[in-house]
Amino acid sequence: MTEHVELREITDDNRDAVCAVRVRPDQKKFVASVKKSLKDARKKPHLSPWYRAVYADDVPVGFVMLNWAVPPGTRGVVGSYVLWRLLVGAEFQHRGYGRATLAKVIELVRADGGTELFTSYQPGKGEPWPFYRGFGFQPTGEIDDGEIVLRCALT
Repeated sequence: MTEHVELREITDDNRDAVCAVRVRPDQKKFVASVKKSLKDARKKPHLSPWYRAVYADDVPVGFVMLNWAVPPGTRGVVGSYVLWRLLVGAEFQHRGYGRATLAKVIELVRADGGTELFTSYQPGKGEPWPFYRGFGFQPTGEIDDGEIVLRCALT
């Protein structure tokens, strides 16, 4: 299992390759595609979208998007730092890329002064709850649009 990943900006040169990264068909109910994520980011600039392609050995293997340093009280977000999307391509799963990406994101959020990271997930067979629990995420007790909201203390 490799844990080396690089988070790279998405540019005109790599956009098509990054958008081609897809999860397994049974995971589509849990996470939107890269293309839809980029569209959501353009439509919701007030949520401070921050996104990167996940690379391993110069190959795009995934995608991550957060609400980054959103001012407190901003409508539509539960905290200043929210993991909005995280996906690893079907053929690259079970190699540690998701864990390495989330570890890197947590490191970046801490370096920016963040003390907590939120995310949410759609419950169901194959849900990502065990993955998030492994990082210390805990349910907040809130449900947002049918998704269970999680919080990870970064202190």
